[in-house]
Amino acid sequence: MRMRKKAWTNDMIEARKDCVVAEPEMYKSTWGQFSQNGEVHVEIGCGKGDYWLQMAHQYPESAWIAIEKDRDCAAIALKKSLDNTTSNMKMIIADAKDIGEWFERDEVDVLHLNFSDPWPKKRHTKRRLTHDEFLNVYKRILKKSGKLIMKTDNASLFEYSLVTFIQNDWQLLEVSVDYRRLEHPEDAITEYERHFMEMGQPIYRAVWTYNKEV
Repeated sequence: MRMRKKAWTNDMIEARKDCVVAEPEMYKSTWGQFSQNGEVHVEIGCGKGDYWLQMAHQYPESAWIAIEKDRDCAAIALKKSLDNTTSNMKMIIADAKDIGEWFERDEVDVLHLNFSDPWPKKRHTKRRLTHDEFLNVYKRILKKSGKLIMKTDNASLFEYSLVTFIQNDWQLLEVSVDYRRLEHPEDAITEYERHFMEMGQPIYRAVWTYNKEV
């Protein structure tokens, strides 16, 4: 469902220069400066920002970089964080297809794909964030011990992703077809995710890494 345009979107984005990174390529190789421990988390497609905001506060020692191409969604996330943004929180408002231009090789510790657009039509396969072309970029920007964590409510996207990761020589570390059947206080629950949980919809989750020495 396409989000209705917000009259205040541009004003909110303009007002949040403390958080919005207008030229992310300028920070390439230096994102660790926003963390205390040098650890960099990147969420691709942060939506309305619930996960980004909660996790940045739960783990303040790490940098949390949110990427969102929809300006209205980004503006909502920025509005939510207006009074509680911390120095470890940054946002890039742009299409993640250019992510390889923003992060240096071996710079990111963890990539988060939360409830990504499944792009169900076959002609849109290349737009899926777990398509081969994206996976090749992730391989470059992730550190040697880096991880990619995916959560989705979409079974078809999850099945597709399991196959593409295997075909691209990624190592599966964890997998669950009903992640929230157990409590996970270490992992924030977004409003979107809670909606599906209340409907009894299982949440699919997997964690991968890529062995760069092979």
